[in-house]
Amino acid sequence: MTIEIMDTTLRDGEQTQGVSFSPLEKLHIASLLLKEVGVDRIEVASARVSEGEFEGTKKIMDWAAENGYTDNVEVLGFVDGDISLDWIQRAGGQTINLLTKGSLNHVRGQLKKTPEEHLADINKLLEEAEKRNINVNIYFEDWSNGMKNSIDYVYFLVDALQEKNIKRYMLPDTLGILNQEETARYIGLMVDRYPCLHFDFHAHNDYDLAVANVYSAIKAGVRGIHTTVNGLGERAGNAPLSSIIGVLNDHLGVKTGLNESKINKISSLTETFSGLRIPANKPIIGDNVFTQTSGIHADGDSKNKLYFNDLLPERFGRKRKYAMGKLSGKANIVKNLEKLGLHLSQESLKKVTQKVIELGDKKENVTTEDLPYIISDVLANNSREHSVFIKNFSLSLSSGMKPLASIQLEINEKLYEETSIGDGQYDAFMKALWKIYDSLDKEHPVLTDYRVSIPPGGRTDALVETKISWQFQDKQFVTKGLDADQTEAAIKATEKMLNILEG
Repeated sequence: MTIEIMDTTLRDGEQTQGVSFSPLEKLHIASLLLKEVGVDRIEVASARVSEGEFEGTKKIMDWAAENGYTDNVEVLGFVDGDISLDWIQRAGGQTINLLTKGSLNHVRGQLKKTPEEHLADINKLLEEAEKRNINVNIYFEDWSNGMKNSIDYVYFLVDALQEKNIKRYMLPDTLGILNQEETARYIGLMVDRYPCLHFDFHAHNDYDLAVANVYSAIKAGVRGIHTTVNGLGERAGNAPLSSIIGVLNDHLGVKTGLNESKINKISSLTETFSGLRIPANKPIIGDNVFTQTSGIHADGDSKNKLYFNDLLPERFGRKRKYAMGKLSGKANIVKNLEKLGLHLSQESLKKVTQKVIELGDKKENVTTEDLPYIISDVLANNSREHSVFIKNFSLSLSSGMKPLASIQLEINEKLYEETSIGDGQYDAFMKALWKIYDSLDKEHPVLTDYRVSIPPGGRTDALVETKISWQFQDKQFVTKGLDADQTEAAIKATEKMLNILEG
């Protein structure tokens, strides 16, 4: 069985609140969908909407004509005499997706017409489209409510149109009201009554059932499915292209021309152009969906891919990741070390794992790029005996007042306390520290440089390295601190400095 995929990101997807693609953005999305992703058809605009809509459609049509895709590009049009047909022809289009009324309530309530009058208007437009050699697919808007509440009207309309020059009959769940059982029943009724017609199903996601309803529609016999990239669309959106491709290939075993490996590319491009972020847990395309967080899962993957399923990230142009944070085990760390080509002893691995868990408790996941920093910090920190410990510190910042720092410092097992204000939190901390040293007649170094960095590719809210240069008598040296918080990283670098002085 082969299923056609018609993507309507550029028409129905653009009805998402706040989303408006420029003509050039539309062209980029259209060309990628047809040439690389391999959808069968795209619906790119609604006729009559605006000059920008016309310009975008014209760009796509010109490109399609040059590259042999004219028959794959469609435009939504209306039962409005010659107006939509004129608009589509001027843009270079050859296919109209004609929006008709699929429920009696819409005919009477919106058009204020009888079914016979609406049918007569449709027939006039069909005759004109045939004269102009424009292909026609037909939408039955609000079809799902039509099947629920006015099935005789639906049959009246399709009975009258089934012999017309219409290529596809498109069945929308316009308000997203259907569940899987209803979808299967209503599609089944249409397929059984009109076995020779090509039916498409157009799902909306108001009950979060769009993908499930697509599954049911295909099982019931539809031959085409409508999707949008990232599930864009009015209200709760449409059936996401990314999810549909997984269901078609893995659960239904149907044939499509879709290239799975390009799904992430088109999703990322559309995310950028639309300005709407993809949820991190969105199947197939979300940031986190191919990331194992639990150490148990990472361990299982190492032993026999115990936590893999058929949705392998490589299928979709992605890679599996192993998150490092408070749930990390050694297996997560090992997986990330392998990416860097690094190997640690069991003792060092244990220390690095503990540091990652400590950072994860404070913030979010640590990245692979953070690991060399952590390794350097942990191994260097454990190579020196400590005689000075910053036991406790409190930093406060109040509007209109200088920052205040209170610290407890342990030197050779004796505890000292001091408080001071400063020009910043770290400056206040250092002034309190030097008060203690001055009271003990201890000489202290001068801070000569202070640098803050994050690992390349790392995340600013996960890990910060502070590197401080010191001058003491005729000696210069550098200490580093690593933490999720910049000031705490600086304090850790300072503690290392104190131990160098006491060593």
